[in-house]
Amino acid sequence: MSGTVIPGTPIAVDFWSVRRAGGARLFFLSHMHSDHTVGLSSTWSRPLYCSPLTARLLRRRLQVPTRWIRPLEVGQSHALGDEVTVTLLDSNHCPGSVMFLFEGAFGTILYTGDFRYTSAMQGEPALRGRRIDRLYLDNTHCHPHRPLPSRQHATRQAARVIRAHPRHQVVIGVYSLGKETLLVDLAVEFGTWVVVSPWRLEQMRLLELPDVFTDEEGAGWIRAVDVTEIRWDTLVSWNVLHPTIAILPTGRPVKVTHPNIHPIPYSDHSSFSELCEFVKWLKPCSVIPIVRGGACQAYFQKYLSPDPQVLPDLKIPKPVQESVQQQSKRKGQEPLCLLKRATWHSAPRGVVYESPEKYTEESEASTGVKAPQQNYCESAFCSNKGCACHTGKGKGKEEPSGEQPGVAQAASTVSQALVSDEHFPTGFAEQYLLTPLSVLKQNSSQKFDKLVEDFFRRGEAL
Repeated sequence: MSGTVIPGTPIAVDFWSVRRAGGARLFFLSHMHSDHTVGLSSTWSRPLYCSPLTARLLRRRLQVPTRWIRPLEVGQSHALGDEVTVTLLDSNHCPGSVMFLFEGAFGTILYTGDFRYTSAMQGEPALRGRRIDRLYLDNTHCHPHRPLPSRQHATRQAARVIRAHPRHQVVIGVYSLGKETLLVDLAVEFGTWVVVSPWRLEQMRLLELPDVFTDEEGAGWIRAVDVTEIRWDTLVSWNVLHPTIAILPTGRPVKVTHPNIHPIPYSDHSSFSELCEFVKWLKPCSVIPIVRGGACQAYFQKYLSPDPQVLPDLKIPKPVQESVQQQSKRKGQEPLCLLKRATWHSAPRGVVYESPEKYTEESEASTGVKAPQQNYCESAFCSNKGCACHTGKGKGKEEPSGEQPGVAQAASTVSQALVSDEHFPTGFAEQYLLTPLSVLKQNSSQKFDKLVEDFFRRGEAL
């Protein structure tokens, strides 16, 4: 599943498990591909924000009630209450797909979703000269040894394959949404109808595409079918009836099972070189991969802005915060950072990402690129200069979180500095947080202060 609950914000993107969404209250859908709608169905009952085109597809395909769908115009800024302003930008991935530019007290966050970068994006007014604190990046093809041509070049490559088989019918494997531009270009190039199923024809009309599609069998010699139909047995049966070739437009490595299957490197995701160009131009403060298990920050480190990023305001519960302040005044010292680390540890979790450490080791061994150490917690999370989160030497056990560990420069060092459960002082929790309310009412404020003092003393002893 591709989805994220963004830490320090009320935002969830392509994430539809309310139970696991923590404090997220604003839900956004980037586009209608099935891996981005896992958990989204006709039973959804919260406001959902997306592009107008995605809203139409959402009603048709998933029957999400209209009263919960909030279409937002692309290219305009929209204030959602007092906390968040969002601007939707075309992501050049599939019909209706968008990027989200979020602004608020948490800073400025650009969430690309699935996108195919083009240099024309540098002319987008909402992005020009904009400081980006966190860039959530589509890292599907973030691999320097997997180059991809432009979609225009890939379309010409498909046309050459078709011309090389003048007596063959052509079958093109596509997903339920996407590659429509390729189909239109080939229809225009060869002057033929593209035959599709009645269901797909209805969707093409909903998308208001050029009138090159039909559901009349035999009306054209190019057909679009579901990608799962491109396999050995179907090619054999098609060729019994008529010489047929299949074109499989994809940026992923595929295993060819029949000599008449022709993979074409046509991708709706950005190539590695395009990702580098995009990050170099945008100069964000941090890059966070969207795709699970893709540790690619080392490739972009040299393009990041040297300015410190705005970090989320991680609040300590008020009663604890006030007592900590009282303790620090009496002792003449700053509050211990354990409480703030504990607050981050209990932050709402979204998609659980794997640690990038093993990928970093593999990357260093194969490419010689060393993943940089990230240390953004120094001034924002802790004032104790002797604390492990300053020295980088105190590593606890790895914990899953809503954001990929070691990716966001804010989350990286904090997650590395988390105190493991077995070493975390529990006296305070046992004596106060877990004490029955009837007993607490009998305790004076002095008793509470003493418990806090004991808690800090045990923390220092560790």
